[in-house]
Amino acid sequence: MLAPVIAVVDGSAESLAAAEWAMREAERRGRRLRLVHAWERGPRPGTEASAGAVQRHLARRVLRQAEDRVRAANPGTRLDDEQVPGPATEVLLQAAAQADLVVMGSRGLSGFTGFLVGSVAWGVIAKAECPVVLVRAGEEATDEHLPAADGSASLRTGHRDVVVGVDVADPSDETIAFAFEEARLRGARLRGARLRAVYARQPGGRLGPQPHETTADTPRELLGDLLRPWREKYPEVEVLATVATGRAQSVLLRAASGASLLVVGHRLADRPVGPRTGPVTHAVVHHVDCPVAVVPHP
Repeated sequence: MLAPVIAVVDGSAESLAAAEWAMREAERRGRRLRLVHAWERGPRPGTEASAGAVQRHLARRVLRQAEDRVRAANPGTRLDDEQVPGPATEVLLQAAAQADLVVMGSRGLSGFTGFLVGSVAWGVIAKAECPVVLVRAGEEATDEHLPAADGSASLRTGHRDVVVGVDVADPSDETIAFAFEEARLRGARLRGARLRAVYARQPGGRLGPQPHETTADTPRELLGDLLRPWREKYPEVEVLATVATGRAQSVLLRAASGASLLVVGHRLADRPVGPRTGPVTHAVVHHVDCPVAVVPHP
């Protein structure tokens, strides 16, 4: 049986948008959608039975709300759900171990008074061994598509770009493969999404042509060489390779404007203190408006 796409739901507007996005992704991938709600055990001694009943009731209500949202968007969705008591991060990591993809809601960071991604989400992003996608409240199916000729939202137009951040000095096959597949999947019914592969070159960085080097040593040529086997594997995907000078965080924030999905890599590592991610992942998760896929790799 194929591993499901999992949507983590908690009743928030962000998680409902994530559930609907996950439904569309499950359809693209030909997989079931599983809604998962985790709740902490914490009743006072002597009240375990009544507190547990209340928590189960609330969990059922959260799952039903998400189911209704998904069914309203697509009544034919292959769907099941699960409510699991226990430490949320631990529960969700266990679920992720059996998943093709995990989708979670994200408030990101809005101005100086915004909300940061919670500790549970960071814990899952940092340690999950499958890709994790973060979705903002208000994300709709039409946001994945280009506007119609009159500027209105449409489901009949082609898909917006998928953007992937690439480090030519330390590339991740897992991240690039995920991005190409996402672009391909969006081309199943309509004109496929273009894939924009973006490399952020640090000002004054060592990569680049020196007087004694050939043009094949330039960042653009290195990026082209890196993408060549993936272009051959996915000939139906239109690819735009871009090299921009600047901090990776800033370059990707600009590149993701108007995209349907931003894909970044995350190196899995045992860290002594808490869940950690790199500065690029941290920045784009907080500030990018489109869904962000964080792809783990060794």
